[in-house]
Amino acid sequence: MEKRSELYAGKAKSVFTTDDPDLLVLVFRNDTSAFDGKKVEQLDRKGMVNNKFNAFIMEKLKEAGIPTHFETLLSDNEALVKKLDMLPLECVVRNRAAGSICRRYGIEEGKELLPPTFEFFYKSDALGDPMVNEYHVRSFEWATDEQVAKMKELTFAVNDVLKALFLQGNMLLVDYKLEFGMFNGEVTLGDEFSPDGCRIWDAETKEKLDKDRFRQDLGNVVESYELVGRRLGLDFDA
Repeated sequence: MEKRSELYAGKAKSVFTTDDPDLLVLVFRNDTSAFDGKKVEQLDRKGMVNNKFNAFIMEKLKEAGIPTHFETLLSDNEALVKKLDMLPLECVVRNRAAGSICRRYGIEEGKELLPPTFEFFYKSDALGDPMVNEYHVRSFEWATDEQVAKMKELTFAVNDVLKALFLQGNMLLVDYKLEFGMFNGEVTLGDEFSPDGCRIWDAETKEKLDKDRFRQDLGNVVESYELVGRRLGLDFDA
């Protein structure tokens, strides 16, 4: 497999083509951003930590029967993934109230949400990734009804797997976002799952162990990501 030209560079990852049209190389950089790119820093080891964290989670999801784009780790900062035709939506599940849902609805942070909420957001940096509903998705032809149903089904299946996994490490999976694409006609999980795209709290102290440490200037961002991984059984030095 030969890594070729850069296809896309996002806020924290870059994507490269390969000599196989169905495969891409995903490169996790040390860049860290928040507030639509208004706050940006370089954090040592972050790319490696997120790459290995993502690989660990994707393998757990594969074992549970959830189709993902992840193929294998290539290096500390690189992973081989399937090339998906991405759907322009973020799927967000919230098990507890935190972040924007508290601001939107005046909900107290930490309130357990039963049942968990599900939200769609339209992926557009220019528009600030606005929240949308299924009527928008249908009318603007961002996804078919069948794709919408499958994305919701898979997102909640991920919730069942990961809530239990994090709880084994004495942590609460507060919320997270997922992105999906199409591969050979199948809705497939893409992008990444790392503390950059979810909220994770210590189950007892409610200490924040995720990207909110960067957003809120709490410090020890990468160290907290590593702590989460170690509690799940991940060895970053292996």
